[in-house]
Amino acid sequence: MIGVIAVLRVQADKLEGFEAAFAKLADQVRGQEHGNLLYRLTRSRTEPGVYKVMELYADDHALKTHGETDYFKAAGAALAPCLTGPMEIEYLDVLD
Repeated sequence: MIGVIAVLRVQADKLEGFEAAFAKLADQVRGQEHGNLLYRLTRSRTEPGVYKVMELYADDHALKTHGETDYFKAAGAALAPCLTGPMEIEYLDVLD
């Protein structure tokens, strides 16, 4: 399994729109990607405007498939104007 943590910093006046757009994406990921085991948006309690996406995929193929979906690409275009800069992504190996 592969874990992913994505850190997104969102402009203060665009938090609501960001959360709504991400909720739509999350519904699509959870409903259509069988290799996705976890896809959750979290909001920092200590850093205003900082969100972290926790993701878990069954394997490399599932992760690759996620990034190639039309809805993921469309969401990226919709979310990008809300961000203060590029997102930070960390890939993790799951240990049993």
